[in-house]
Amino acid sequence: MKRNILTVPVERVEHDAETSVQDLVAVEEPLEIRVGDKPISITMRTPGHDAELAAGFLFGEGLLRGRNDVANIAATAPNVVHLELTRGVDIDGARLERNFYMSSSCGVCGKASIEAIHANGCSMLPREGFLVPRQIIHTLPSILRNSQAVFDRTGGLHAAALFDADGKMCGVREDVGRHNAVDKVIGCEVLAGTTPLGDRILLVSGRASFELVQKAVMAGIPVLAAVGAPSSLAVELACRFGMTLLGFVRADRFNIYSGAWRIV
Repeated sequence: MKRNILTVPVERVEHDAETSVQDLVAVEEPLEIRVGDKPISITMRTPGHDAELAAGFLFGEGLLRGRNDVANIAATAPNVVHLELTRGVDIDGARLERNFYMSSSCGVCGKASIEAIHANGCSMLPREGFLVPRQIIHTLPSILRNSQAVFDRTGGLHAAALFDADGKMCGVREDVGRHNAVDKVIGCEVLAGTTPLGDRILLVSGRASFELVQKAVMAGIPVLAAVGAPSSLAVELACRFGMTLLGFVRADRFNIYSGAWRIV
């Protein structure tokens, strides 16, 4: 198993003193995702839970519908995950090219991106049936923080966790990329055959971007909570699909940007 932490020599400067010490850093390496004989994507990630990352990524992009689409998924070489589709399931190459959304820095039209998610077959989240007490929301950041084992040692990883309506943690993953952390925690559920996740809260350790809302919507998650701020397009997308989007979540406060009816 590949390590997710490395020890490196550093020169530590404190005031006027300089000391040679060893420091721990989070590993970042490329992962190639292949479907059949086709290379699909290369992403930089922290090694660990690579099959979950691949499954979550493909599911979040609408290329997998669920566990039944996957015949086999495994690491076939260092930094390579190979997924074999179930017989009769296919991924159209032209659809692949249309399906990937770049980050906000690429200048992709937000309206076109949101319509593309509709085109993937993603529907409105159910308005009824999942309510969360606000007191539960206040408890989530500390639970997440206390579960970040690699962050404790390196200070260099994002985290994503799934909770039920009672605030019980159902899964957590860490990664140098916040998108990867979300893909891993959702990918675990995809491979377990438990999607859609209509009775779960997703908490992320950073900000809430359009891409993270997209992944949560695709997984059917009704509540996305972030320790940081949401972007304008994240708010627009959450409103469009009826998601409850929370930002600046702390032990004593949080903002509700959409879907306030689920917080009681």
